[in-house]
Amino acid sequence: MEQMRHEQAQKRLKTIEGHIRGIQRMLDENTYCIDVIRQIQATQSALNKVSQMVLEEHIHSCVITAVRGEDADERERVLSEIAEVYEAATKV
Repeated sequence: MEQMRHEQAQKRLKTIEGHIRGIQRMLDENTYCIDVIRQIQATQSALNKVSQMVLEEHIHSCVITAVRGEDADERERVLSEIAEVYEAATKV
């Protein structure tokens, strides 16, 4: 992953880690359920953003390299991975 993107993802993950600890504290303190759910949703959204950042970097590096390369098996493997990630992301 490109250095700047990597640092951004690391920063976001540290923030998410704090949110997770906050959710644990909210549960320990019997915080109102809807408030807990909202915090969980915000954390999930933040994780989705990190996932998007990593995927974009993967597409701009690994996928492009494989598509431009001469190894048909590698192209197929990389494109299958992208399809699998997309399928997993769309499952509810």
